[in-house]
Amino acid sequence: MLLKPVDVVDNINPASFKSDYYETMQPVVIRNLSKEWPALSKWNWDYFKNLLGNIEVGVYNNIKSDAYTPVNKADDYMQFGVYLDLVKQGPVGLRIFLFNLFAHAPNLVQDFTWPEELLTGFVKRFPMLFIGGAGSVTHMHFDIDMSHILHTQFIGRKRVLLFPFEEQHHLYRKPWEVLSLVNFEKYYDPASSKLNIDQYPALRKAKGFEVILNHGDTLFMPAGYWHHMEYIDSGFAMSLRAMQNTVGGKLKGAWNLIGMRNIDTLLKKTAPEWWYNYKKEKTFEAAGH
Repeated sequence: MLLKPVDVVDNINPASFKSDYYETMQPVVIRNLSKEWPALSKWNWDYFKNLLGNIEVGVYNNIKSDAYTPVNKADDYMQFGVYLDLVKQGPVGLRIFLFNLFAHAPNLVQDFTWPEELLTGFVKRFPMLFIGGAGSVTHMHFDIDMSHILHTQFIGRKRVLLFPFEEQHHLYRKPWEVLSLVNFEKYYDPASSKLNIDQYPALRKAKGFEVILNHGDTLFMPAGYWHHMEYIDSGFAMSLRAMQNTVGGKLKGAWNLIGMRNIDTLLKKTAPEWWYNYKKEKTFEAAGH
C-alpha cells in the first residue's frame, strides 16, 4: 500500500476548506473545530451512563462478516451502562456504531454546533455516536449513503486508514456490498497483522492515507471514502453527516440504501454460499487476478 499522512490543521477558513479539501476530495484533520463545544469537556463515560444507562444497545465484535451476515446486524445486545462499564475496565473487542444517542436524549444537540460554514446538507436527524473498547476494530468499508463525514474524536485515540472510493478494486471490494474482502486488522504491525499482501497483491497499488485521531480532533472524510478504524484506547466519537450537493451523489446513496442493500440481503438469505462465492470470484476478477 502507498500511504501518506492526512493533512492536519489547527483551524481552517471556509474558502480554504472548499478549495483544498472539499472540491479535491481530500481528507483533513481539523484540531480546533470542536474547541468551543460543551461536549468536548462534558461528554464522558459517567455522563452517558447516568443519562442513558438503562437503554438496550446492539454491540459488534471484531469478526469480519461472512456469507450469512446481514448488513449491520448486531452480534449481541446489552444495557448501555453495562457496556460502558466493560469499556472502562480495560480492552474489550466490542463496539457500538451508528447509535443515534440523540433520539433518546435530544438535548444533547445543544452540546455541539453544526459547522455549516464548512458544509451544507447536514442530516440533522442523525448525528451518530461510535463507541469502542481498546482493541476493537471497524473493518474496511465505505458509508452506504455516500455522504460527507465530519468525525470528531472524544475520549481515547483511534487509528484510521483511508482510501478514496476509486481505490475500490485495489481494496477488493465485494460486489453489492460496501465491504472489503480483506482483513486490515493491525496492518501497521508485521508481528501481529492479519493483512495478507501475497493473497491480495492488488493492495500494493492502493493509494491512501493514515492518521491517529486524538481527543478533540475532527476528521473530514469525503463522500465514499473507504475507512478502517482501530481503537488504540477505549473511546468514542461522533459523526455529522452531510449529503452530497450533486443529484448524482444523492442518487448513488439512495440506490445503495434501497436497491443494492436489499438485493444483497435477499440473496444472503436465499443462496448464501453461492452468492458469497460468486461475489468473491468477481472481486478477484476486478482486482486483476
